[in-house]
Amino acid sequence: MHFNILTVFPEMFPGTLGAGVVGRALADGIWSYKVINIRDFAINEYGSVDDAQFGGGAGMVMRPDVLGDALDSVKNPGKIIYFSPRGPRLDQKMVRGFAENPKDATYTLLCGRYEGIDQRVIDAYNIMELSIGDYILSGGEIAAQVFIDSCVRLVDNVVGGGADATANESFEIGGLEWPLYTRPSVWRGQSVPEVLLSGHHGNIERWRKQQSDDLTKQRRPDLIKENKK
Repeated sequence: MHFNILTVFPEMFPGTLGAGVVGRALADGIWSYKVINIRDFAINEYGSVDDAQFGGGAGMVMRPDVLGDALDSVKNPGKIIYFSPRGPRLDQKMVRGFAENPKDATYTLLCGRYEGIDQRVIDAYNIMELSIGDYILSGGEIAAQVFIDSCVRLVDNVVGGGADATANESFEIGGLEWPLYTRPSVWRGQSVPEVLLSGHHGNIERWRKQQSDDLTKQRRPDLIKENKK
């Protein structure tokens, strides 16, 4: 799995992607990335990559000539993604789709800044807009790291514990994950639920299912409606 990352802040990568299981997978060659500095394609010696909006309005817009040259420099762009609040919201089902066939998967991630990018770039390159949530970030770099992390951790041999390690998680089980406990069995006067100490696998599974259902109803009832579709 390979990611081309277009950004005006190349120093932000690998960032968090260089640590933990995803960082180990990077070191092991399970995935790779290349950073393209958009300012290398700037229109002048000042490194300008943006300009004022036609029609007026607050905020600068990243220029199509600069972004076009930057995109053209990528020999194998694969699917081009621009992180934008206008796109569909990334969820686990979508992540699984992106992570399919990781050996052949290549994504070019365009990290916008300022007010956004010229619409003509989106149209000319058939770019997919994608949101990571209903909030605004100062740029697409953090969104790109979220996207990469969520995809890479689904690749075989990245997360320890085999397929079960990622299969029994929130959103993978049709709702939110049940409460988790470990040693010591009593901590500050709080005991682990007795059923988890019983060794009765059937009762444990039923308890976990009930806890998952209850938490999902309380905190994310929208997931229940989505699963019924």
